[in-house]
Amino acid sequence: MKVESLIKPVGPTPTNEARPRPSSAPTANSGEQVQLSPLASALQKAEAALAETPTVDRGRVEEIKQAIREGHFKVDANRVADGLINEVRQMFDLKAGRG
Repeated sequence: MKVESLIKPVGPTPTNEARPRPSSAPTANSGEQVQLSPLASALQKAEAALAETPTVDRGRVEEIKQAIREGHFKVDANRVADGLINEVRQMFDLKAGRG
């Protein structure tokens, strides 16, 4: 899904159309309600989940450090190479507008 297809350009307000401006900011007791679209609600939930997700799995890092110290950490060169190739392909696809 392309994000660009979800964004709609907003043009300037026509000059012959007057927009009412509130004299002061509405208070919490003003009775006005805001409803978010399902997409906006889903984005808020995703942002909250990402904020709670640690960027580094410290337990896994310690396991790898221990394996390196003990000399039994093995690197699968083919797996590393495949991962790098896939990353480069994704980068090129994004730059070409196919992502």
